[in-house]
Amino acid sequence: MPALWIAHVTVTDEKAYKKYAVGATAAIAEHGGEFIARGGRYVQLEGKDRPRNVVAKFPDVETAEKCYHSATYQAALEYARGASERELMIVETTD
Repeated sequence: MPALWIAHVTVTDEKAYKKYAVGATAAIAEHGGEFIARGGRYVQLEGKDRPRNVVAKFPDVETAEKCYHSATYQAALEYARGASERELMIVETTD
């Protein structure tokens, strides 16, 4: 079953976070992921408001999790630490 990687982010250091985004984009592509939403318009209905919301679709939960743990993504993640407040989850779709 396909899976969605869903991130809700507040960026606190734009310069560092842009470096994260470059590496994360490469890691996601390496694992067959594709962005379906990336920082666009949104409406917050409940919960903590995070102004940047990203959704990437992967072939399955396992591949999305491998992407997260990959060397490419972990290297990129070093730029996001201290440059953002975020929540990240992987959710299996019903397709």
